[in-house]
Amino acid sequence: MIGRRVGRGGRPGLIGVAARTAVVAGTASAVSGRVAARQQQAAAQQAAAQQAPAPVTASEPAPAAAPALDEQALSNLERLGTLHAQGMLSDAEFSTAKQRILAP
Repeated sequence: MIGRRVGRGGRPGLIGVAARTAVVAGTASAVSGRVAARQQQAAAQQAAAQQAPAPVTASEPAPAAAPALDEQALSNLERLGTLHAQGMLSDAEFSTAKQRILAP
């Protein structure tokens, strides 16, 4: 058995452990750096979206001003709502009557 090295039984030596630790530490720092960069980028985009006003497109119609309702129209709407809640009016009848009251 001259010239035969005595093995360590599959365990890495000091240099192997140091190399593995360096690889793990380098990977962890690279991953944490990328995560931090993504979080900063997302926060910047969110801040920019909150500061910028929402663009108004030409295809959206301007909301119409609600007509002022008099006391009679309000009481009629309340009566219709009560009849609809009691089941005396169907959905279609309710919407038709409501449109008649709200139409100028």
